[in-house]
Amino acid sequence: MSEGQTHEYTVEMTCEGCSGAVQRVLGKLEGKGVSKIDIDLKGQNVKVTSTLAADDILDIIKKTGKKVEYVNSK
Repeated sequence: MSEGQTHEYTVEMTCEGCSGAVQRVLGKLEGKGVSKIDIDLKGQNVKVTSTLAADDILDIIKKTGKKVEYVNSK
């Protein structure tokens, strides 16, 4: 099974609680299309390796109420 692409997002996170919220919503998808989550609180950056579409992941991160922008895919 393919790991998919790595999608990068900037997410407005100011504390551990913010990054924890992002981890929780994305963590629910591990094994269901998401294979890796890398959250950089200081850099306000989230990288998600997934077979899901970038827009789907964007919508999922938006559920945290944080300001999020799609950067790119690799």
